[in-house]
Amino acid sequence: MKFCGAKPLFMENKKLIRFVESFVLLPVMTIGMPLGNISKDSVNLVLTPQSVLSQKLNTEASSLFAFNQAVDKEAQILKLKADAIDAYFKEHDMPLEGTGMKMAKEAQKQGLDWRLLAAIAVRESTGGRNDCIKVKNNPFGWGSCKIGFNSLDEAIETLALNLSGNNPSTARHYDNKTTEEILKEYNPPSIVPHYAKQVMSIMDDIGDINLGEQTEV
Repeated sequence: MKFCGAKPLFMENKKLIRFVESFVLLPVMTIGMPLGNISKDSVNLVLTPQSVLSQKLNTEASSLFAFNQAVDKEAQILKLKADAIDAYFKEHDMPLEGTGMKMAKEAQKQGLDWRLLAAIAVRESTGGRNDCIKVKNNPFGWGSCKIGFNSLDEAIETLALNLSGNNPSTARHYDNKTTEEILKEYNPPSIVPHYAKQVMSIMDDIGDINLGEQTEV
């Protein structure tokens, strides 16, 4: 026996059930209008992946910009100091003109006063004019003029490393000392009276210890 009207009615009911289920199971992706007490501003707090990425990129860009500004300022200050050293050498017609940047960089790297290496070279060899005779590339009198170097750069690096106390072999003489104390170890008053005072006077002539650091760039 056939029931002619039952199947169509059953099929229609299944379609209706599926239609209703689609509203229940479908995730809410967007909200176009305020609902109840939820304001439009509250709805806008829902962040899409694109907005999260955009915020992250903006934050990283801002950080990078600030970092680059700091690096640029540091580079400009370093150049001011290097130029001051070279200007002093040039003014006094000293052969070490042109080594200012290397001296400033090594002093900064090793935590020394930026003027120290240049001032010692002036005191010891008149800025390279009266260099050590028996050895090469030693305008600092390092090792009582018994130690030579392959280049001026090597001499500058060696002096900075040692005077900073960062060379384990000589750290007992220079580690954790002020500039004046370093100089008194380099040439004790018992050997060269007033040595520290003389070198520090040259340092003052080269430039201010805080050169460029208070200047907005």
